[in-house]
This record gives sequence, structure tokens and C-alpha cells, in this order.
Amino acid sequence: MTSRPDNGGHATNSGRTRVGKYELGRTLGEGNFAKVKFAKNTITGDNVAIKILDKEKVLKHKMINQIKREISTMKLIRHPNVIRMYEVMASKTKIYIVLEFVTGGELFDKIASSGRLKEEEARRYFQQLICAVDYCHSRGVCHRDLKPENLLLDATGMLKVSDFGLSALPQQVREDGLLHTTCGTPNYVAPEVVHNKGYDGAKADLWSCGVILFVLMAGYLPFEDNNLVNLYKKIFKAEFTCPPWFSTNAKKLIIRILEPDPAKRITIADVIENEWFKKGYKPPKFEQANVSLDDIDSIFSESMDSQNLVSERRETRPVEPVTMNAFELISTSQGLNLRSLFEKQMGLVKRETRFTSKCSANEIITKIEEAAGPLGFGVKKSNNKLKIQGEKTGRKGQLSVATEIFEVAPELYVVELRKAEGDTLEFHKFYKNLSPALKDIVWKAEPIDEEKDGSSPSK
Repeated sequence: MTSRPDNGGHATNSGRTRVGKYELGRTLGEGNFAKVKFAKNTITGDNVAIKILDKEKVLKHKMINQIKREISTMKLIRHPNVIRMYEVMASKTKIYIVLEFVTGGELFDKIASSGRLKEEEARRYFQQLICAVDYCHSRGVCHRDLKPENLLLDATGMLKVSDFGLSALPQQVREDGLLHTTCGTPNYVAPEVVHNKGYDGAKADLWSCGVILFVLMAGYLPFEDNNLVNLYKKIFKAEFTCPPWFSTNAKKLIIRILEPDPAKRITIADVIENEWFKKGYKPPKFEQANVSLDDIDSIFSESMDSQNLVSERRETRPVEPVTMNAFELISTSQGLNLRSLFEKQMGLVKRETRFTSKCSANEIITKIEEAAGPLGFGVKKSNNKLKIQGEKTGRKGQLSVATEIFEVAPELYVVELRKAEGDTLEFHKFYKNLSPALKDIVWKAEPIDEEKDGSSPSK
């Protein structure tokens, strides 16, 4: 890996894109309306995440006023358990939302690696979640898509809710004051949202929080079925059973939250006063800083001129893998622990997974192409990026997997496969079927000797 000297604001790593003062790096996630990229502030050296919206799509779906309202509200939200928004920029074709970047991974990675949490630990995360949700609701912002991917941890282990107010776009509030867009992840969505007869976003958010609490304590979902119709039937009737290790008070609270009739469902205010919830609860202390909305007003102004636009600059070079710098390498691994990067990840995967290889980029691409074809997936290549597209339509449309190859050291590459579109469970199945064909190109480092490197074995 090579260091990249500062050279006065110009691109220091050919093949990288600059947007204003930010240098864009790897893609962290993407959807139908937006893409999120890792970025670095070249002036301060701070690392951020930038959500990129396509202006053409925004205009096509008549979302300008709504996005302006959502972004303005989100910029005013300064809560320790909500990902912070720093600023908003625009080019001629895109809108850039600059967000806080956290390094602790997803909360649900803890469950994937070690199983269910102890009740005290689950309660602590649930308290932080409810605190964040309640604060945002008080400012008129509902999430509408609370799910595992949106619950992150910072380096200290504090919960950070991401995508508040931005995840469920587009949505519409009609004259009855209710939302009428069915959105969210099926297993976490409230029954009134599926009915599509209008729903209170705050009450729907609380239902999702209840499902999350159940999963934290149980290690599995309260509502689960391979058949979507059967899954919704269970949700409509609130057919679930708390495992025997739940305390009595925890069971009572979860049952009151997972009440299918929103009119009878407990409110967040009542949750905060609940005996089980209050145990050990310490509301966060923070001050509301002065926040300017000038950048938002300027980029959405009808008289917007070139002075308000940022430019996108990219240096070209011969096609070769992108070199990943040291921080980006660390950021791919949960909690700054590099060991998981160098272990085979052929078991449980989430919306993305990665492996290391000592094969050349061309060999890796060829092997993935050969493995994906028999599974019913087509492959499109662009430099050292692949788009793997399923031929069949799944539960949430066609599965699309974005694949990128990064050089982390001479003759050592990290290959990342990330769900771009479609269902996460179908992505799991795809990767499980793909993995056996990739064994020849996966490299596994020698085990770390705990005693030699001075660290003590975990207990």
C-alpha cells in the first residue's frame, strides 16, 4: 500500500473522483434512488459517507419539495444516536448528502457472530433506539424502514440509526394526514403499512422497534415464513411466541408493542415510562447547536447558478484494481478488527460479504463469471467492477449483486460482493451457492499467534 500525499486539492490517486473538497472511495451501499460512498474531506482529513441522489430520478418522481423538506429537517437533528448530516451539495446531475461515517459495523453483526444478546445489553440498545426514534418523531420525521441494515455502531459501541427521513423515499402524505406508501422490510413492517389504507408513521416505527427488540433478545425473528402471504398473515394476527428466557416484564412490553391494531398499540411515551424500559435508563445529554440551512436553500433554488454547483473531477488511468488505503481497509472490518478480513466468509452473510485472494484481478473476474452463469445470473463487466444480475424475479424484484475488486497490497486483493437490488435472503442463498466454486481463489492467512503478538486470548 502506498501513501497519498496532499497536493493542493487535486486528485492524488488516479481513478478517484473528487466532488468539491471530498475524495470519493468505495461504495458502501446502493438502492433505486441513491448510492452511498465512503469519502474523505481533503481539507480536514475527516472520513464521511456521502449519499448520492440522481437529479433526473428526483425530478421524474416529483420529489424535489419532499427531499428538501426531509433534508432540512434532518440537518436540524443533532442526536447522539442518529447519524449526523453535515452538509448538502449539488452538481449539474446529482445531489450529495454528506453524513457521519461510523466504523463499528451493524448492531446485528453481534447477533450473527455470537447469537442473542443478554437482556441487559439488549435493553441498553433498545433504550438508545427508542430515544433516537422519539427525538426524531418530535421533529416531525418518521423513519418508515427500521431494519438491521440501518442500526450501526460507532467505535465506542454506541447505537447510531441511519437513513432517518431518507430511507423510505418516495412517500406521500394525503389530506387525511396519513402515509400511503407501502415500504419497509417485510419481517419488520407493521400490519397497517401492508394494508395500505393509510398509517401513522410514528406508530409503524414503534412496531419495527418491537420486532428489533425481540430479535436482539431471541436471536431470531418473531414473524418468519418463506411464503410472503403466510408471513403477512402471521403479522396481521401478531402470531408469535416469546422464548422462555424472556423475563415476564420484557414479554409484557413486547406484546404491547406488537399489537396489530395501531389504535391499541402502546405509545413511545408509555414505553419510556415502562418499568422494564426504565431500568438503568440514562437519557443522553446534548446541546442543540446553531445550524445553517443556507446550503440546502441554495442547491434547491430555482435560480441556482453555476456558483452554487460543485464539480466532479476524475483522473483516468489504465484499467487496474482500485488501491484501497489503510483506513478504508480497516473500515471494511467490524470494530477495527482486521482478522475477519483474512478468514473465509463462506457461512452467514448479510447484505454484503468479502473475501481475500492472491489471484490476479482477471483470474478473479473469470472465476466469478464461470460460477455465476450456471446459477442463472448474467454478468456485466466495467473495469474491475462486475454487476451480477439474476434472470428470475424474486420476492423484491430481480436480485442484483455489485462486485468490486480492491488491491490492498502487492498481489493481494479484497473482493467485495454487495446486494444492490432485490431481497437480502435471496442474496444469502446466491452467495451460499456461489461460494464452493470460488474456493480455489480464496486466500486464507496464517492464524494469528495470540501469544507472539502480545495479545491475550479471549475469555
